[in-house]
Amino acid sequence: MSCENPTTDTDALMPRRKKYDKSRTCVKCKENVGNIVVRHAVYCRACFVPLMTFRFRRSLEPFVNAKPDGPRRTALKPLGHLTIGFSGGLGSSVLLNLIHRCYVSPDPALLNQDGGKDHPSKDPVWRKVFVCYVETCDAIPGTKDRTEEIRNLVQGLNGVEFIPLRIQDAFDISWWRKISPKNLPFIPTDASVQSPSSALQAYLGSLPTSTALATTVGMLTRVLLQYTAFQTGSSHLVLGTSLTSLAVSLISSISQGGGFHVKEEAQEEWFPYPVAFAQGQVKSVRIIRPLRDVSTKECAVWAWWARLDVIGREQWEWPGTKPGLGRLTKDFIRGLEKDYPSTVSAIVRTCAKLAPKGETSGRCMLCERPAQAGVQEWKARIAIRSWKEPAHSNTPPSVASADALAPYLCYVCHTTLTSRGTRALPSLFASISTGHTPAVPTWTSSRVTQLHSAAAAQDSFLDVETDEPVVVSRRKMGQEELRQALNGFILED
Repeated sequence: MSCENPTTDTDALMPRRKKYDKSRTCVKCKENVGNIVVRHAVYCRACFVPLMTFRFRRSLEPFVNAKPDGPRRTALKPLGHLTIGFSGGLGSSVLLNLIHRCYVSPDPALLNQDGGKDHPSKDPVWRKVFVCYVETCDAIPGTKDRTEEIRNLVQGLNGVEFIPLRIQDAFDISWWRKISPKNLPFIPTDASVQSPSSALQAYLGSLPTSTALATTVGMLTRVLLQYTAFQTGSSHLVLGTSLTSLAVSLISSISQGGGFHVKEEAQEEWFPYPVAFAQGQVKSVRIIRPLRDVSTKECAVWAWWARLDVIGREQWEWPGTKPGLGRLTKDFIRGLEKDYPSTVSAIVRTCAKLAPKGETSGRCMLCERPAQAGVQEWKARIAIRSWKEPAHSNTPPSVASADALAPYLCYVCHTTLTSRGTRALPSLFASISTGHTPAVPTWTSSRVTQLHSAAAAQDSFLDVETDEPVVVSRRKMGQEELRQALNGFILED
């Protein structure tokens, strides 16, 4: 048997699989010629629009009420307002358009108008809708400030309010005092006296790898959105994460040790510190990704047909650094998606079946997500250490010590701060001096201050001169006995 020559014998070439399975006719209406292929299924424009709207509402509306709905549909009555996390990218632009056309200014082309104009379903679901944008140009050298572009875009929509933030607000004490309750303690340290921009750049400059840089910027952006949503009285925070982006974030998070946070990557119920709320205040923020069943291709088609103005978002790349795990994962999954369209849906469905192993020991002070119990002990057992390193005590460090932050971090944040790459990162910010310890985000400083105060109060309460047990009893005293007990403290007339 001789080898065939593909240039002369065309029959020797393997036939390429069709982009669609059966025909070019729409699989839903069976009449129109298809306009888009979604995972080998053909849809026309008339059928794709309600399909897109259905997937969006199916991922959002069951979680609007305080108690998630079951199979039976009830009226949508959220406890607070709505905050949209907007980045200027494709997913967030499509999300803003769908929120506005479905809930702010209902579009008859998208919604069923049965029931008349006075039907309860026509009432606004959220009393106020906020669009929050976090500018990251100060964290990534050479990028453009897009705040004004996004402000002009949002102001063109009626019924929404624009809230601009900057990534350095995470280190701004004045921002934290505006966000947090008045009775929340905060003691500024020497590092926190720096300007917010300097503190941010010093913090990023201390990170060891390019993966840690991208992970930290994403974490700071997310936590800023969460606290802003809480401060505005929003019960829901929606993000424009598409099915493709969710698959990328899941694989990237797991590759960095974030398997314990698989559930939070899809949906999360977030409670801020401290748990002290005013009467009538929203007590938690539910973070939802309504586009988690919609691929990037479907978002692009929707943006094209709806004539959306997609501003775009800057790539999180730093000069002189190698691509991080997030960027490599994104390129790999998008490459697979071209030939295997069901890749991203298979990843998301598989990760939805996963459950974290082990118990939760509080919440991480940096990323505000659950921290797995026993992380420090496990890392101590698997870490490769030098023989000259002195033996460490198994006793956990005191809360009041300066290096007491490690026991209160999750595995991802601990690895982000301590991992080492194959080569050192270049100096990202030349104007930043490395003489003093970098600051930490304000929510971390506030939480550490709370722990220090609690530890000091506990130490003063337990500071007794005898080792004998102390027995405390309470009984009702008579007036004469009470007068004799206070006789030495009463001033004479």
